[in-house]
Amino acid sequence: MRDIVIVKGGGDIATGIANRLYQSHFNAVILELDKPTVVRRTVAFAQSVIQNSPVTVEGVTAKVVTLDEVHEVLSSGQIPVLLASEPFLVKKVIDTLKPVAVVDAIIAKRNLGTRITDAPVVIGVGPGFIAGLDVHAVVETNRGHDLGRVIYQGAASNNTGIPGNVGGFTIERLIKSQNAGKFVGCREIGDQMAAGEVVGYIDGVPVKVAITGILRGLLQTGLTVKSGMKLGDIDPRCRREHCFTISDKARAISGGVLEALLHCRGNNRAYMVSNLPMDCSGIKSNYFNGG
Repeated sequence: MRDIVIVKGGGDIATGIANRLYQSHFNAVILELDKPTVVRRTVAFAQSVIQNSPVTVEGVTAKVVTLDEVHEVLSSGQIPVLLASEPFLVKKVIDTLKPVAVVDAIIAKRNLGTRITDAPVVIGVGPGFIAGLDVHAVVETNRGHDLGRVIYQGAASNNTGIPGNVGGFTIERLIKSQNAGKFVGCREIGDQMAAGEVVGYIDGVPVKVAITGILRGLLQTGLTVKSGMKLGDIDPRCRREHCFTISDKARAISGGVLEALLHCRGNNRAYMVSNLPMDCSGIKSNYFNGG
């Protein structure tokens, strides 16, 4: 099966990317950890790992499978999710599937091992990558005028540690742990929250929200967290439906990824010719001759 694109990460941004690729007739395959720490779980294919069952986001379904089952699941119109927590597992998947592109959408703010040689087209999402060095293109993730912009030489904006302004709030939107321990949530994504209300506990210590709004994301109960770790976020716009659809940010970034993929693929003459059907030898000849 041709046109497989590996998307590293199954969070809300990566899910938006995989969804866009699916709608554009690419075969997306997601690589995820065995214990995802995604907070926007209602719009993340990583949730299929957490609940060990298929997850559907805006009409597209993803499910956890083995490497041997990938082609069968793709043929059924679903997105395979593979567990690849270690670098050697990532390499095995890439070597086996031979994707046309690899998209690093882990959003780790640094490169955790993606190389420009991983596929004919390699795209980094957000800071931590340098286009022309470790990837072919970088997509900007910082909210503002350049959100979703494709960078073919250089890097995305540096991570400031301050989230973008939504409804007049930035850092206040985040729910972070004040101590380490086991997290247990007591509210559900989509709940209306008032400033100061408790959203969960870490080893019995209450976790409170700073502003009033809709609980848009919350970490899965039972995970062990570190101090300062992101546990969730509050959306002050108070639109509950936003909790269950791909975000404006993810849509902008996924559009940039699709542009970068098509641009880089179009510039890769050797790749394009080698993947023409065998009965198109005449087209190949004309292509090499500038026809």
